[in-house]
Amino acid sequence: MTPVHKALWFVESHSREPIALEDIAKACHVSPFHLTRAFAASTGLSLMRYVRARRLSDAARQLAGGAEDILRLALDAGYGSHEAFTRAFRDQFGHTPEQVRAQGHTLNLLLTEPIAMTTTPPIDLAPPRFEMLKPLPLVGLVERHLCQSPVGIPDQWQRFNQHAGRIPGQVGKTAYGTCYNFDREGNFDYQCGVEVAGDAALPQGFARLLVPANKYVVFAHSGHVAAIRATFSAIWSDWFPQSGHEAIEAPTLERYGQEFNSLTGLGGFEIWIAIKA
Repeated sequence: MTPVHKALWFVESHSREPIALEDIAKACHVSPFHLTRAFAASTGLSLMRYVRARRLSDAARQLAGGAEDILRLALDAGYGSHEAFTRAFRDQFGHTPEQVRAQGHTLNLLLTEPIAMTTTPPIDLAPPRFEMLKPLPLVGLVERHLCQSPVGIPDQWQRFNQHAGRIPGQVGKTAYGTCYNFDREGNFDYQCGVEVAGDAALPQGFARLLVPANKYVVFAHSGHVAAIRATFSAIWSDWFPQSGHEAIEAPTLERYGQEFNSLTGLGGFEIWIAIKA
């Protein structure tokens, strides 16, 4: 049973209890950082946003059925007050709890149903290698992306590639996609960048990032770049639990060498994940 399957079971079996990310991670025997990444890679969703959406959906059904005690529903859903519950409910559905109770149905609400705990054949990952990464100074375009919709990354690369090869101090032709600054929702900063030497002036809108020295496990992704989420899912949900290694909170790198064709998305690249030494 993968950490994601364990998390789904825990969420559904503790639907009336206060739970935090740390509680779920402990039950899954992984770190909160690991679980956040694994859940996002496997489902495309933020774990804690999913927890809130499931509880609010259950509350909406009870309200449509005529539930009178909104405060009790708020407490069951993990909110400390009627006001906090109403804000979250309105943000989720565009209606207040009172409006849903008055209309007596949920037909106009986008409810979140339980994710089926199905088992799909894992991707056949090639055995990874291990590397000690020296401090890596990068320069590139940085944008913040939502866990549930990182659809802007291809456009970010397209804008970055207009500068490729002409960045002051650029070292070599290898490009890096760097994920860092993850929050508890699974949202993250993403930099399209290259290694640089020196501190020359940067193109407008570019930023520096120093990836610290760490031990990394390195996986090859040989298919189309669009299938990257499936590879990440296999790494976080299958390889790590069986490997005995522990990921640490550090930047994750996508390393695009000269074999990668940015026009076709083919050629393959590497995924570097920092681990405890």
